[in-house]
Amino acid sequence: MKVIPAIDLHNGKCVRLLKGDFDKTTEYSDDPAAVARQFAELQAKDLHIVDLDGARSGTQENHAIVAAIANESVLDVQVGGGIRDKETLSKWLDAGVARCVIGSLAVTEPDAVKSWIVRFGSDKIVLALDVKIDEAGVPMIATHGWTRTSGTSVYECIDDYRSLGLRHVLCTDVSRDGAMVGPNLSLYADLIKEFPELQLQASGGVRYIRDLEALRDHGLPAAITGRALLDGKITPAEMIAFQQNA
Repeated sequence: MKVIPAIDLHNGKCVRLLKGDFDKTTEYSDDPAAVARQFAELQAKDLHIVDLDGARSGTQENHAIVAAIANESVLDVQVGGGIRDKETLSKWLDAGVARCVIGSLAVTEPDAVKSWIVRFGSDKIVLALDVKIDEAGVPMIATHGWTRTSGTSVYECIDDYRSLGLRHVLCTDVSRDGAMVGPNLSLYADLIKEFPELQLQASGGVRYIRDLEALRDHGLPAAITGRALLDGKITPAEMIAFQQNA
C-alpha cells in the first residue's frame, strides 16, 4: 500500500480544515513547495493537493503554486478543487499534474465526467466520492462541499462508471476527515470486496502509523494522510519504514 501525503492550499498557504469548515483552519506553512519536498524525503511517490480556494470559487487561484510543485518535485501530483470543465482539466494535465480529482460533478454531471474519462484516459482522473453514512448504514455521496447529500450511494456511483474502466477512486467518510478518530475500515473493506479492480484511495481519519497498517491489512491499495504527518503523529522514521515494507 502506498501512502499519499496531502496538502490543502488556502490563500497560497498549506492548511488543514476540520470537516471542510473554513472557519476551523489550521495553518502549517506559507511555503507549500517546501512541504512537498519534505514529503518526498519520506519516500512518498505521490502527492495529493486540494485547492480549497478553487473548490469555493471555481477558479484555479493556486495554479502557479501547484504547477511549480508538479514540475519541480519528483512526486506524481494529483490535484482537485474547482475542476468543473474539460478545459480546466486539460490545463492541469498540460501543467504537469499526473491526475485530476473530480468531486461533486461525478454525481451531478456524470455524462460530462464520463466523456472526460474517455478523452483523457482512466489513469488521469480520480473520482473523489465523499460519503455520509445514513441511518441504515449506507454510504451516501455528499456533494457541494458536503452541504448536500445526494440520493446516490457510493456503490451505485462506482458501478455506473465501471464500464469505462474507472481506475482511481478517492473515498472520504466526511465525519472522520481531519477529526483524528481513525479511518472507516469497514467501509473500505466493503468497497475493496465489491470493486477489487479499483486503485482505491482511503481518506479521512488516519491518526497514527497503526491506522495505515490497518488499512494495508484490509487490502487498501493507497491511503491519503495530511494532518497526521503535519502534526508529527506519524514520524518521518515511521513513514519511511512503512513505505519500505508496504
